[in-house]
Amino acid sequence: MNAMKPEDIIKPENKVYSRPRLLDERNTHYCPGCSHGVVHRLVAELIDEMGLECTTIGVAPVGCAVFAYNYIDVDWVEAAHGRAPAVATALSRLNPGHLVFTYQGDGDLAAIGTAETIHAANRGENIVIIFINNAIYGMTGGQMAPTTLLGQKTATTPYGRRADLNGYPLRISELLAQLDGTCYVTRQAVHTPASVRKTKAAIKKAFQNALEGRGTSIVEVVSTCNSGWKLSPAKSNEWMAEHMFERYPLGDLKNV
Repeated sequence: MNAMKPEDIIKPENKVYSRPRLLDERNTHYCPGCSHGVVHRLVAELIDEMGLECTTIGVAPVGCAVFAYNYIDVDWVEAAHGRAPAVATALSRLNPGHLVFTYQGDGDLAAIGTAETIHAANRGENIVIIFINNAIYGMTGGQMAPTTLLGQKTATTPYGRRADLNGYPLRISELLAQLDGTCYVTRQAVHTPASVRKTKAAIKKAFQNALEGRGTSIVEVVSTCNSGWKLSPAKSNEWMAEHMFERYPLGDLKNV
């Protein structure tokens, strides 16, 4: 009997998973279990599927995603800490017809970059902001972020965040949804297959809004940081679902 060949077992039409064409083949610097890699995959898939490879410009931040330009094969510009929306504003105005998006963490967007984020969105700049919210400063040692939950322990709140001392967790997407310049503000996650599909659909909608010149779109992705949280990847997903979704509920905040 002739041995069965691999192509006899797995038919091409049955393939359900493959590496996105625009996702570079290199080792990642992200920790195992980090949500960044999943979102990178979705961005790369969508740019390829929408035929935007040659007309997309990404703006990389400072923070865990500082090397985003190493992974997704499109044009990138590196921005100073927190200044990604300001850089994206110039890129969008100088390159009409291009998709311009920023990829930012909570420290970059909701702390040092709060002013740039709010004013770019208030002007209705034709950009997409992808916002990774893991409630901690993952890259610099696990300090408290603006989005850190009350009672959450970090390197700078070892006994837990206190409202009287540290203020309240910042729900910046709710703030951005109130601005006239935003057309789409949504909060999603990537901890289950269903949530990954919803996040991909949300990013696609945001990209389409930018191509149609409808204003600023924000896609917040509630994410895990198992290294900063001192939990395994599986436990991090459980902790996120149990604690973070109460403060940061998933779903559309604005869709006009």
